[in-house]
Amino acid sequence: MKIARIESFILGTKSSKDLLFCRVETEDGTYGWGEAYVTAGKETVIAECVKAMAPHVIGRGVFNIRHTAQIMFEDFAIRRGSMELLSAWSAIEIASWDIIGKIAGLPVYNMLGGASRERVRVYANGWAGRSTIEEGVERGRQIKASGFTAAKFDPFPGPWRSYVDRKDEDFAIDYVRAMREALGPDFEILVEAHRRFAPQHAIRIGRRLAELGIDWYEEPCLADNIELLAEVRTAVGIPIVTGEALYTKEQFWNCLAHRAADILNPDICAIGGISALLDIAAMAQPNAVVMSPHNYNSVLVGLAATVHVSAVIPN
Repeated sequence: MKIARIESFILGTKSSKDLLFCRVETEDGTYGWGEAYVTAGKETVIAECVKAMAPHVIGRGVFNIRHTAQIMFEDFAIRRGSMELLSAWSAIEIASWDIIGKIAGLPVYNMLGGASRERVRVYANGWAGRSTIEEGVERGRQIKASGFTAAKFDPFPGPWRSYVDRKDEDFAIDYVRAMREALGPDFEILVEAHRRFAPQHAIRIGRRLAELGIDWYEEPCLADNIELLAEVRTAVGIPIVTGEALYTKEQFWNCLAHRAADILNPDICAIGGISALLDIAAMAQPNAVVMSPHNYNSVLVGLAATVHVSAVIPN
């Protein structure tokens, strides 16, 4: 069964970013929905990437996902991966799996090998507009009361720069300490750094965070400079997380080869979709690296696709 039509739709949210969905339809009218990862202001660019890809995908068999992905990478992208390219392809790929599931009459996770688990643990994320430690702690208490057992937040004030002064560093440490005291030793605290720091700052801060028993130190320095990340991981002794700013399987392989992370958090809507997330998980497993897929997308298509793969992968 061949693909006959590909359309993209931008959904305005009046928040930090809009959403981008993709509808793929086969020649018999069966359709599926996919979603692309976008950052603020890039939704139009990625929609144009979907449009540019469409003529190269239309006419190909909807079941031939891996072959089409390879053709797009080698012939369309000329082996040059980017967030925009992989996000656009992710939307088409996820929509294709949606179609295949409809044709087969099966949930996608069963076509990927079946479920390894019945439930997928999640954490709460986001401290938007919480400018004081007191407000952040109150939000943390609300999250714990609602049933969450882990939460991620960025405690560092100011712009995203490689240098952090002692005042901002002390504020962040006080913030995390207050969260730990309020939420207790059994609640997992996940610290997001948004690729901010030079290694010396990342290491110094990481060692201070380790004293507070945090469970996750995400992207303390540039994600695509794997050597720096590996240096930080070796020095701090707490779980290092990266992946949301990596897009190609080659980048993830390089990260694993340098032992730069304990946890990978690729975004299914930015790496090439369902098949790519399966491949990255398979690479991570023999390296004793855990998967915690990122989802800065909608709670619709992107989340659904993530849950299907998360149900299947053993790690």
